Order: sequence, then C-alpha cells, then structure tokens
Amino acid sequence: MVSDMVSRTATGPAERLPADRFLNRELSWLDFNARVLELAEDDTLPLLERVKFLAIFASNLDEFYMVRIAGLKRRQSTGLSVRSPDGLTIKEQLALVNARTQELVQRHADTFTKDVTPRLEDAGIRIVHWDDLADAEAMRLREYFRDQVFPVLTPLAVDPAHPFPYISGLSLNLAVSVRDPDTGVPRFARVKVPNNVPRFVPVSVPGAETGFLPLEDLIAAHLTQLFPGLDVLEHHLFRVTRNADMEVEEDRDEDLLQALERELARRRFGPAVRLEVTESMDPAILEVLLSELEVAADDVLTVPGLLDLAALWALYGLDRPELKDDPFVPATHPRLSEGETPKSVFATLRDGDVLVHHPYHSFATSVQRFIEQAAADPHVLAIKQTLYRTSGDSPIVNALIEAAEAGKQVVVLVEIKARFDEEANITWARSLERAGCHVVYGLVGLKTHCKTALVVRREQGVIRRYCHIGTGNYNPKTARVYEDLGILTADPRVGADLTDLFNTLTGYSRQTAYRTLMVAPHGVRTGLIDKINREVRHASEGRPAGIRIKVNSLVDEKVIDALYAASCAGVPVELLIRGICSLRPGVPGLSENITVRSIVGRFLEHSRVLSFVNGGDPEIWLGSADLMHRNLDRRVEVLLRVGDEALRDRLCAVLDAAMAAGVRCWELGSDAVWTRAGERDYQAGLMAWAGEGAV
Repeated sequence: MVSDMVSRTATGPAERLPADRFLNRELSWLDFNARVLELAEDDTLPLLERVKFLAIFASNLDEFYMVRIAGLKRRQSTGLSVRSPDGLTIKEQLALVNARTQELVQRHADTFTKDVTPRLEDAGIRIVHWDDLADAEAMRLREYFRDQVFPVLTPLAVDPAHPFPYISGLSLNLAVSVRDPDTGVPRFARVKVPNNVPRFVPVSVPGAETGFLPLEDLIAAHLTQLFPGLDVLEHHLFRVTRNADMEVEEDRDEDLLQALERELARRRFGPAVRLEVTESMDPAILEVLLSELEVAADDVLTVPGLLDLAALWALYGLDRPELKDDPFVPATHPRLSEGETPKSVFATLRDGDVLVHHPYHSFATSVQRFIEQAAADPHVLAIKQTLYRTSGDSPIVNALIEAAEAGKQVVVLVEIKARFDEEANITWARSLERAGCHVVYGLVGLKTHCKTALVVRREQGVIRRYCHIGTGNYNPKTARVYEDLGILTADPRVGADLTDLFNTLTGYSRQTAYRTLMVAPHGVRTGLIDKINREVRHASEGRPAGIRIKVNSLVDEKVIDALYAASCAGVPVELLIRGICSLRPGVPGLSENITVRSIVGRFLEHSRVLSFVNGGDPEIWLGSADLMHRNLDRRVEVLLRVGDEALRDRLCAVLDAAMAAGVRCWELGSDAVWTRAGERDYQAGLMAWAGEGAV
C-alpha cells in the first residue's frame, strides 16, 4: 500500500514520506454518505428514522454533485491537469466517483424497495401505483388531477418549431414519446412534474392506514389528456443535476450584493453535471437527453425504482410517533435558570463562563436568550454579531431589529455568500438595514464563517463586554438537530479580542494577532501546526503529550503532515472526523499512533474541538473552523482558547465519552476502509447528561 516516497516540505526537516499518505477527499466524502446509508440499512432503528436517513443520503448526494463534482468538471473544462494530493487526475477521480456512486445508489434503492417499503406496508403505510387503485379511488384521483394538477402542467414539444426546453436542476421530468396517428411520425415531449404539488398524493388503499401515489404516476396515467389526438407510446422519468457552485467576481468598486444577485440569476442555468434515469429508460430517448443536455454517458446514473428519494421527508413527517425516535426536549442549562424562572444571562456570566452543548442544551434558553435580553436591556449600548445561516423566521434577527429600533448600535455581518442561503441572507440583510442596523457583507475574497456575538453594556459607569463564540450557526431550527458547542463569557480578554475582530470585519484593520483567539485566514493553520509541533517537543523531552481533534473534515495536507510527524515522535493522536478524512491512520512508520473514528447518528456531529496535553498543562480550543483549505485560507474562522478550568474539564469529558471503547462508531483503517464498531450510543449518553453538572 505505502510505496513511492516523496520529500517532506510541510513541516519539520526534509524526510521521506509515502506518496499515498493522502486519501482522496471526494471518495472519502462518498464514504461518509455510505455511513449515512448504513443507518438507513440498520433494522434496529425506528422505521421512519430509517426513511429519514434515506432522504438525507439522497439530498447529500445532490449537493455533492452540484458543488464538488461540478467544481471538478469546471476545472476539467478549462484544461487544468492538476492532480489531487493523492495523485489522481480529474478524469481518474470522476471515473472512481461515478463507479462508487452507482454502487451506493443501487444499495440506496434496494434498501428502500426491498427492505423499507415492505416494512412500511406492514406498518400501514403503502406506496402504490396507478394500476393498484380501486375504481372508486381512481375516479376520485381523476378529479384531483383535473382540478389540482392538470392546470399547472406544461407539456413541451420538441420539433423544428419547438427547441428542446430548459430542464431546471433537480426537477423531476417525464420524457414522453408520442406519435401522430395520421403521419405516423414519432415526437418527443417533456412534462415537468410540478414541485409545488405534493410529491406523494394521499390515497385510500384497503388494508393500509395511509396510502400514497407518486405524483409522476398520476401524471403518467393522464398523459392522453396532455396530448389529445396523439398516440402516447411510452414515457420515462429523468432528473438533471446542474452546477450550483457559484463564483462571484468580487470587485472592490462594485456592490457585492448586486454581484451576488446577478450570479444567483445565472446559477439556475449552470451546466448539467449528472443525469439520473430509471432502469426502464429507452436507449433512443436517452440519446436525445445526452445530446440536448450535453451530458456524457459516464455522467448517467441508473436508479432502480423511484427517482429523488429526498422527497421521503414527506413520509417522515407523518404523525406516527411509534415509528420514530422518542421525542427529546433540550434542557435549559442549569446555570441559566432557577427552576422555571429564567436568570439574567449577564448576572450569570459575571459569576463565570457557561458552556452550552446543543441540542442537549436548549438554544432558545441560552444563546437566543442572550441576544434577546441584550436587545431589551436598557443598559446595553451595542450588539455586534456575525450571521452565516439562520432560520426562515429568525428570533435572532427579530431581536437585532428590535435592538436597533430601541436606539442601540447594532452591527451585523451577514455572509451573503453562504452557499444555498444566499437569497435568504440577502433578504435578512435588507430587513436589518431598514431597521437601522449597520450591515456589512464581509471581506472581499473571504467568507465570514465564524460564529461570534459581542454585547457592550454599561454597568455603574463601567463598560463591560459579554461574548458568545460557538461552533454552529445562529439558527434555532438546526440547533435542534446539529451537535454544537458554544461559550458564553464575560472574560475581558475575549471581549477585547472580539472588539478587535469586529473592527477588522467592518473597517480596514489588518490585525492578525489576538490574546485568546486564532483567526483564519492568517492564524489558524500556523497556530495549530505550532501546537502540534509543541506536542512533539514535549514527547521528545519525556513530558506528557497527546492530541485529540474533533472536526467535520480533515483535508489540509500541511496539518496532516504535522500530525504524521507527531505520530512518528510517539505522540498519541485521536481524531473524531464526521465527514471527509484525507489522513491515512495506522501505517507503520508513519501513523501507527493515530486513530480515526466517525460518529454518525441521530444528531449531526458538527462541533470543532481541539485538545492538546501540552506537557501536563492542557489546552483546549473550540470554534468554527474545519481543517480544510477553504476554512484555513478563504474564510474568516475563529478558534477560542478555553480559559475556564471547569469548562476544559467538561470538554475533556465530552471527548472522553466520544473516544471511549465500545461507542457505536466507524473506525478508519490503513487500507482506507471504514468499519463499523461498538454498540453504545454516545449521543444517548449526552441526552441523559445534559442537565446534570453542566458548567
């Protein structure tokens, strides 16, 4: 496995390192989605939870093609011949990705059709086809089609007078072959399955509590009404994925908002990067689609059964609690309430820092309450906050608007380039501006991804600053399903650092050095490598050493090489990586002291925590940054050194629980294969732990 050697350039002295020490990031991402699929395959989970994971797998794969594969194809089209860090050309990567994806899509479809669907039927939930319906139900659905569906359909012919229609990304479509009975000439037409009508139409089915007919089946059964006087020969479903990876050309002399709005208008017309078809697709019709959509045969994915299983969220939404996980109600952090009575966040923080762990601790009664109390408090002079993603009806934004209307100085950095949230963030930015908030859109060439809030309050003639720094977005909806950490603090050093950071974000400051923070793009990679190398020195001099890192993705080659050097020096390295991992663990002479595991479960592991033994004086950092090029080079990210000893102990306990033997996880081997291990549910333990002894 480990063969060719190359000179080391990332860290330390020149050494010989294996050329295959980096795993391919695209294949590693597919391995992550395979772990999601394994949860859908797990018959020990409640049935509708399995349906949920089927939907997550499908939507994850859509975004992967819209962004990552689209990016590879764009580079390929420009003639770039740059190889990936694992030595593969773009063509080789795409071939491996397509083969692996087809394998996973087959597993995904088989899980749904052969395992989950029969179990749904046993539970009284049945997905039927038109021919399964009784005459009375078919009659009712004909009326439904006539009244609710037919008016919104637009059959589009393809002939010399009708060019091939634009096919919108991720839309479900019927390719229809019709024939004029007088001339015998066959024609091609396209019918889009409308996305503003429920995908699964409720039907009454004997023996089932709930029945559903896929909307495309209903349309297919009535194609003769769309093409009266013609013979409908056949129809086939297809779906197109388009490039949605925008590249906004940022000009210092142009309004960024206008540039982004222009690019958003272009995005829907991005080139096709994937064509999904059913197994029954006619080869002649497929040739038409390939030609008109300008898609290569290698980019076709054949899907058994239903297309677009992301629509299964509709089934998960059924009111069948016995088929889902038991409800979980987040606990209010013990230090933020007295019984049922909320406490002043400011008074609490004057007594010491608070560590919140979502979704185990309620976002609404911690971070959200912090901002809402600041907005209503007459002693608060200013609120400064970053917003990367938030919810549709955001209580955080509403509180900031109320604060501005009350005369407080409110500064909000809205990252309008947050992928797939651009339009929502533009709307929020304008609402905040209308309320009198000072709104900025970040720095040219960088996304502002850090999660920070600063409240300035006058107390008995003295100015005091209160802060929140976290790993997750200010989004109360995702805070119920994303695992994230945050620290609320009145530490003057943190307050001074956030003041300097906001001055950098809103003004022309070029500050790069901070007291308690590491800030990308200038300080995170170098800072982390310095700390990794410090562990090497401790180990070489016989002092305690060790590294534990919990992040979503580990891709950066310089950081990985530093971790390899630490392993070679005898430093134990434990990595908890939810998604992409380009590091190869367990290789003798390279990484035998490194272990990698991944936890994928009910909640999306999203927090980033980095722990260093530091010769017996432990140092822990948490923040927004994953260890990827984009985070370290093209984003404003913040990592906070945790100063409070009780908080450090709590974070160590969280890492201990995640790294413990017997925890249900996946472990990465030196052969790049992830293997499922353990039975104990780490997240269930945290649910039980949430209200006990929190700090």
